[in-house]
Amino acid sequence: MFDFLSKRFGSILERFGKNSKLTQDNIKNTLDTITDALLEADVPYDLATTFIADVQQEVVGQKVIKSLKPGEQFVKVIHDKLKQFLGADQADFVCKTPATFLVMGLQGSGKTTSIAKMAHHIKGNKKNNRILLASVDFYRPAAVDQLEQLAQRAGVSFYRSPQTDPTGAAQDIMQYYQKERFDVLFLDTAGRLHVDNQMLDELREIKQIVDPTYSFLVLDAMTGQESLNVAQAFDQAVSFDYAMLSKMDSDTRGGAAFSFRYALKKPIVFLGVGEKLDDIELFKADRMAGRILDMGDVVTLAEKAEKKIAKEDQESLYNAMMSGRMSLDDFAKQMEMMSKLGSMSSLMKYMPGMGNMQISAEQMDQSEKELKKFRAIMKSMTEKERLIPKILNKTRKNRIARGAGVAISDINLLLSRFEQSQQYVKLLSKLGRR
Repeated sequence: MFDFLSKRFGSILERFGKNSKLTQDNIKNTLDTITDALLEADVPYDLATTFIADVQQEVVGQKVIKSLKPGEQFVKVIHDKLKQFLGADQADFVCKTPATFLVMGLQGSGKTTSIAKMAHHIKGNKKNNRILLASVDFYRPAAVDQLEQLAQRAGVSFYRSPQTDPTGAAQDIMQYYQKERFDVLFLDTAGRLHVDNQMLDELREIKQIVDPTYSFLVLDAMTGQESLNVAQAFDQAVSFDYAMLSKMDSDTRGGAAFSFRYALKKPIVFLGVGEKLDDIELFKADRMAGRILDMGDVVTLAEKAEKKIAKEDQESLYNAMMSGRMSLDDFAKQMEMMSKLGSMSSLMKYMPGMGNMQISAEQMDQSEKELKKFRAIMKSMTEKERLIPKILNKTRKNRIARGAGVAISDINLLLSRFEQSQQYVKLLSKLGRR
């Protein structure tokens, strides 16, 4: 997500930070380069130039804050302007029940999967919510079956209307939703390969029947500027309140997210960042601005940990680290927690300064393989061996290697990494006691 923009902005601002002062020339050169980066990221020309004009107006003639380096001041201006472009004034989305969600989008945008993700997210926030998923998409083969399977995975209810006409089915679904007194309804509508009048006419009728509390448009972030054209067509013909950007974990250049909020003045509420049901994030303008500028997003990472890692496990590991004594058992727990949060490549995107690091896909893949081996090795150890790794002699290592299906050198590499980790933990505990 935003990898392209993050790398470009990171390298541009890193070079700028070496300048001793803000001048008309170095400001202009840097802004020209940022304009090129935005255009390459699929941001429309008029929006890119508007953004640059806002930044330039803020920077030119500004006095340098004495406590900051000029480059840092410049970065702050860009960060603040990015937040405004992305919707810093946007209030957090709160689903008030009872509620009906009408979800629309083009075929292939990830609309049906996005519905299940949103339902899973809302169910997680309010455990007592009774959520119903239903579909009037009778055009795409097996679309209704797909939604039924996703509903089962999300642990929410599903209703299949006996009606085969989309408007008739919408009426039937609404009656069922009201009769059974569900808290939330998500209605999946038919998509097309492109915007057409028949689809829009049908959507208008369905919207009148449902009278949705929340109308969402799902946009494929990979389509770049075209996603903005799609959004404008839907808004003019049907209108919608909110957007969810899907496939933000893909090789998207970030232009869609950058452009949408400013051009349409509508909130982006959710981001789809993977294939699993819990691969969904709330859109936060300040965090997105931080990612684009390669400042990381440790807050979102912490929230992921909060959701996926038990609090007692977090506290146990923290206590072990702050005591300065960490066993291989703790090391194993640390790696297990990391695996719950996602792959190493996905985690790096949240870490400050990582977006501009030149780490090849091969190096990343090698690190992932190492972690898998390390987990297998520690599972083959006895509890005593994990607590007191000094007892690992040649005989024990041979037994562990056979059990884990690895070489002795892999075990030695694990022990070397563990030693490095122990040194870091000792340093951390000393700093914590100051």
